[in-house]
Amino acid sequence: MNEFLVSLISGGCAGTATDLAFFPIDTLKTRLQAKGGFFQNGGWKGVYRGLGSAVIASAPSASLFFVTYDGCKKFFKAELMPLLKNENLTLNVSHMAAASLGEIAACLVRVPAEVIKQRTQTSKFSSSLESLKNILRNENGEGVIRGLYRGWTSTIVREIPFTTIQYPLYEYMKLRWAAHQQIEKVSPLQGALCGSVAGGFAAAVTTPLDVLKTRIMLSSHKISLGQVASQLYKEEGFAVFWSGVGPRTMWISAGGAIFLGVYETVSSLLTAEEKTKLG
Repeated sequence: MNEFLVSLISGGCAGTATDLAFFPIDTLKTRLQAKGGFFQNGGWKGVYRGLGSAVIASAPSASLFFVTYDGCKKFFKAELMPLLKNENLTLNVSHMAAASLGEIAACLVRVPAEVIKQRTQTSKFSSSLESLKNILRNENGEGVIRGLYRGWTSTIVREIPFTTIQYPLYEYMKLRWAAHQQIEKVSPLQGALCGSVAGGFAAAVTTPLDVLKTRIMLSSHKISLGQVASQLYKEEGFAVFWSGVGPRTMWISAGGAIFLGVYETVSSLLTAEEKTKLG
């Protein structure tokens, strides 16, 4: 099996497993960040609202990320090494650039799913299908494509800092752990633990960007990133930018372990199977 298919299948399995396992925590985080607060947006009820859109989008978005990330990572390493002439610097820059491009590719699927999911999570609509139909009716005159991709810029602004922290840290921790054990590659379980630490740290420090993204997606009309940031600060104060930091850190930390752990496990199994066939 070629590397493209390994990344495609492993990424799809990782995305689906993570969304199914931690969707309720994501719902609680969204409700904490939404205007009006936790209880006004549904409280503890219906924590699986919006699951349909998340499950449908999770496999293709995660697959898009890993296909892009794995391919670009190798390309950048080969191209940048002669220019930078420093292995550690080359690895870090390669991981950051590849992860950023991976996130942009994934957002082609993720953003419409997030818009539908979050409007359902906050009880604006009773199901993902109802939320989608509302966008397709284009009642606010924004346009269907603009409606589906509401918050595209704020999502990219959130994802690139997040991923440029998470993936270089994740790859660095794996390399250091493997070197400490004097082995070529860490086990899937060890990779999952590295993913958990890296994901939790990146999630915590990028929470303000996540709050801005959530408010833009939930807004009844089009609003810019600068406008929503100014409005939030004036009306709700600085603390609002850290709304949901606990659930976000918890679910991405635990989710990072499953996401990257499943990816490492499936990737290892597929690679081992291919080696067995060739052997």
